[in-house]
Amino acid sequence: MDDAYEGIPEQRDGGITDFIHFADLKTRQQAHALFLLAKSRLKDISNWHQLCGPGSSKFSLTDAQGNELYRMAEKGDHFYVDLPAPGSIAGGGLDWVMIEDIQEVENAEAESEFITITVRPVVNPRKPGQAVANFYDHGATNTFIVERYLNHVSAAVHGRNEVINNKDTNIYDTVRNTVIALTAREGLSGPQWKALVEGLLQE
Repeated sequence: MDDAYEGIPEQRDGGITDFIHFADLKTRQQAHALFLLAKSRLKDISNWHQLCGPGSSKFSLTDAQGNELYRMAEKGDHFYVDLPAPGSIAGGGLDWVMIEDIQEVENAEAESEFITITVRPVVNPRKPGQAVANFYDHGATNTFIVERYLNHVSAAVHGRNEVINNKDTNIYDTVRNTVIALTAREGLSGPQWKALVEGLLQE
C-alpha cells in the first residue's frame, strides 16, 4: 500500500463519517517532527483520552484475551472504549474493537509518509459470546490516519459501513446500541474524534 487512503475499507452499507484536521509547518523537517510525534500519540491508544479532553471516553489497549497492555498498539491487539454513557451488557459495560491492520511508511526525505490503523467491532474478549460488543456491528470500521505531505501534516478518522448493532443482541443492548449509534455523530463519537484529530497534531 503506497497511499494512506488505500487502507480505508470500501463503503457498502450504513453510515459514513469523516473527521480531519490539518497543520501547516514552515519546513519539511518541522513537519516530519510533528508527524513522528502524532504517530506515537496515535499508537499510544491508552492515552487517547488525554488528547480528547475532559468528559471524553476512556480507551485502553488489551491483548486478544482482554488483558491490559502497556505499550504501543500492534496489529491484532484489542482495545475497549468506555463511553460517558450507559455501557453494553455484552461488553461488560464497554465497547470493544480489534486492530485488524496497521500500515506505516516513514521517510523524512520522501514527499509523504503516513500511518494508518484500521479497527473493527468484535465480541468481548473477556467473556466471549455471540454478540458483538459495540454499538456498531462487525461490518463497521474506523480508520485512523496520520499523514505528512511535504510540510503539511493531517490527522483523520474515517468511519465506514456504520450499521447499528441490534441483531443477536439482548433487549437492553438493542435499545442502548440503537440510541447511541443514532446520536453518535453529534452526541458521542463525533465530538470525540474531532477532539482526537486535533489533539494528535498539538505542537
